Amino acid sequence: MLAQLAQTLLARKLTLSSVESCTGGGLAAQCTDLPGSSAWFLGSVVTYANSMKLQLGVDPHVLAEQGAVSAAVVSAMAQKGLEYCASDWCVAISGVAGPDGGSAEKPVGTVWLAWAQGDQVWSERQLFSGSRQQIRQQAIDRALGKLLILLN
Repeated sequence: MLAQLAQTLLARKLTLSSVESCTGGGLAAQCTDLPGSSAWFLGSVVTYANSMKLQLGVDPHVLAEQGAVSAAVVSAMAQKGLEYCASDWCVAISGVAGPDGGSAEKPVGTVWLAWAQGDQVWSERQLFSGSRQQIRQQAIDRALGKLLILLN
């Protein structure tokens, strides 16, 4: 899937960036594992702590009211990442990978993802299961897979 995404981005002369929280840069690492990825992957910002989300430019009131794992915050992360990296597309991920940190409203495995392009943002909530690493990998796979769908 990643090779197909790379080919699609290259063929359309598009670039990608990411803003990652619960995946801790895992999406960026997987993208840059591909030789030649510098032609389409510009960079990533890891906003693991809320202070980093604020530094990126996420509205502090939205972060306080909605929480880090929310549609509003992940959408803002994607939009701010798009601006910061000056890429054509930005993918953002924020979630609860576990094993701790879950709540009744946002159990472990809750992940919000967003994709930004121009002035458009798409976001979705997923509930993944498994270990911390499995949840993180499922989030990365969904982020890249949905981007491929949006590009096509």
